[in-house]
Amino acid sequence: MTDQQPLDADEVLDIVDEQDRVVGQAPRGEAYARNLRHRCTFILVRDAEDRIFVHRRTDRKLVFPGHYDMFVGGVVGAGESYDDAALREAEEELGVQGLDRPEHRFSFLYEADGGSWWSAVYEVRCTLAVVPQESEVAWHAFVTEEELERRLAEWPWTPDGVAAYRRLREWHAGEAR
Repeated sequence: MTDQQPLDADEVLDIVDEQDRVVGQAPRGEAYARNLRHRCTFILVRDAEDRIFVHRRTDRKLVFPGHYDMFVGGVVGAGESYDDAALREAEEELGVQGLDRPEHRFSFLYEADGGSWWSAVYEVRCTLAVVPQESEVAWHAFVTEEELERRLAEWPWTPDGVAAYRRLREWHAGEAR
């Protein structure tokens, strides 16, 4: 049945090399199946009280189904800029319109068993009422950083999200100096 298929397997992505240069294109499902390097965005969302948006991914996600994540975001479509993808993904997943453009913090190459993707990390404040996209988000809450830190050891998290979160904390520590 089509409603049981993983989400967005046919979306076309740019395939990139280790320097983030486009070397081809492939459907998302093929890119994942063949471990082709592509581009992703990670957007940390804070509310007016400085709490972080945390959610559990639906079981129909192609990558890390049912895992928790402290970022919204996703793949960058073929020909799309990181900045445009970050805004699009944040608004889609949060179910809002008129969000400020997320602020780019840094990029890094995420590599692990089963995949490799260039990861652009952003932050944005959302004071709008969120209505998360049901096809992407099974559960959500805004939590304090302390609560998030406690939950890191308890819940199954997306490994790329954890890697991006640790790097973002280091980036902020460097900014504070």
